[in-house]
Amino acid sequence: MSMIAAFYSGKSILITGATGFMGKVLMEKLFRTSPDLKVIYILVRPKAGQTTQQRVFQILNSKLFEKVKEICPNVHEKIRAIYADLNQNDFAISKEDMQELLSCTNIVFHCAATVRFDDHLRHAVQLNVTATQQLLIMASQMPKLEAFIHISTAFSNCNLTHIDEVIYPCPVEPKKIIDSMEWLDDAIIDEITPKLIGDRPNTYTYTKALGEMVVQQESRNLNIAIIRPSIVGATWQEPFPGWVDNLNGPSGLIIAAGKGFLRSIRGAPMAVADLIPVDTVVNLTLAVGWYTAVHRPKSTLIYHCTSGNLNPCNWGKMGFQVLATFEKVPLERAFRRPNADFTANTITSQYWNAVSHRAPAIIYDFYLRLTGRKPRMTKIMNRLLKTVSMIEYFVNRSWEWSTYNTEMLMSELSPEDQRVFNFDVRQLNWLEYIENYVLGIKKYLLKEDMAGIPEAKQHLKRLRNIHYLFNTALFLIAWRLLIARSQMARNVWFFIVSFCYKFLSYFRASSTLKV
Repeated sequence: MSMIAAFYSGKSILITGATGFMGKVLMEKLFRTSPDLKVIYILVRPKAGQTTQQRVFQILNSKLFEKVKEICPNVHEKIRAIYADLNQNDFAISKEDMQELLSCTNIVFHCAATVRFDDHLRHAVQLNVTATQQLLIMASQMPKLEAFIHISTAFSNCNLTHIDEVIYPCPVEPKKIIDSMEWLDDAIIDEITPKLIGDRPNTYTYTKALGEMVVQQESRNLNIAIIRPSIVGATWQEPFPGWVDNLNGPSGLIIAAGKGFLRSIRGAPMAVADLIPVDTVVNLTLAVGWYTAVHRPKSTLIYHCTSGNLNPCNWGKMGFQVLATFEKVPLERAFRRPNADFTANTITSQYWNAVSHRAPAIIYDFYLRLTGRKPRMTKIMNRLLKTVSMIEYFVNRSWEWSTYNTEMLMSELSPEDQRVFNFDVRQLNWLEYIENYVLGIKKYLLKEDMAGIPEAKQHLKRLRNIHYLFNTALFLIAWRLLIARSQMARNVWFFIVSFCYKFLSYFRASSTLKV
């Protein structure tokens, strides 16, 4: 029997960020492996006109929870949705709900965060730093608490090349940042943000590093552990391969490429694409929760959940695997535009990248205007190029993460727990995983019919031919303008033509002599 599954039986568990991608998979795994757990508290706020209960109902009725409802038919009775808003300093939790949380909670999994790279510093600090601080203060008042697990990111210290399983200090104390966000106006914050984040690429990585420092400072006598996953992608194995429900990580790029919005990105083909399946992160998280509560380590342990050092896959290889899957299972068309050649090793200049992406968008918008429809392609393309520019930092670099604590934990598990809570990324077959990832995007995220694959393949071929014709025409026009304006270009052109003529003459003469 699994010791980890048995540990969570009868437990009252608090999960923040339970309505997010990882939070849903975490809940699903807990219910599927420990159906006898007592209750899972989730902090939820009404959204888009839905009450907290309606949001829970929507989650439980998704494809993800089909197996859970067979194993645990009364799963809806074991989820206690509590109204909360992490943007509020007190989370806006009622006194009655707060009392129940403080008196009953055994385990806390803190998954909530803003993952937007371009988020305003004030909002990022509130969700990733201040909310973490307030949750730790709550945890210190929980008499039955056995473990507090904080989900960070492997990129919290991306300004370093080699990253150990330690908490690195930031130049400015988190408390000073938190206090300053309360009285500084937005204009001043915008001005000082680049100076504060320094050599980190965005507010997300910066505030996650601050959040780790807060965990260290506010730990008091709590049993705490920190998990640092890298780029979290679709499920590998559980509850079934390829499940994904959001555009974060590679999902947005794969859709943009498959739909024809994105044809190339500037990236280093040999840079490691440190992707990690979400179910691998969840398995490690539950194992860490068990180990932290049972073994009570003397210090806060950090666990890297990464793939690059154990089973690396570079961006070039991943791009080709995605493209190969498109050949078999193309995404349905969104607009009549050239489909993407999604190869991360395509290194393009900024000028050519802008022209090759924006020019077709402008032409398509012109066509929409002529047909009396609202132009939208240029706006979509500008947003996409902005997103691509934000991730270029990560597709042009590689990092080394030490995994001593993660490997130590793996060795502490029984054979049964290693099977049920598998987080050994060395067993991952990238080709199979990427194919399931693309299939999962098609089925679960885009909700496209698999019966339309033959038609989509034909459409893919037509779009690719249009793409090649467009690029050829663009090249010939650019070359013609260059020849007309540059004597050097004309000399090069005449040299090439002369060389080809001489080569053909030599080839003909050789063929005649042989005859």
